Amino acid sequence: MDADDLQAMLEQNGELMLAVAHFPQPIELHLHDTEIGEETVRLELTDGVLEFDIDKVAGAWQHTHSLADLGLE
Repeated sequence: MDADDLQAMLEQNGELMLAVAHFPQPIELHLHDTEIGEETVRLELTDGVLEFDIDKVAGAWQHTHSLADLGLE
């Protein structure tokens, strides 16, 4: 993935989901707690910082919520 593309997707949507090598679950990014550099992504969590190389990102998609997600369908 390209750092500029990831940054643009994050800015457009405010949230972004990433599939990252060596992580079994997708990682959720938010505009307020994520820094995307040229080579790394840095995510501030409540109990520490997660940092990984951009070249480990296998995919990215918009994170959305629905009424079904909230049990309101």
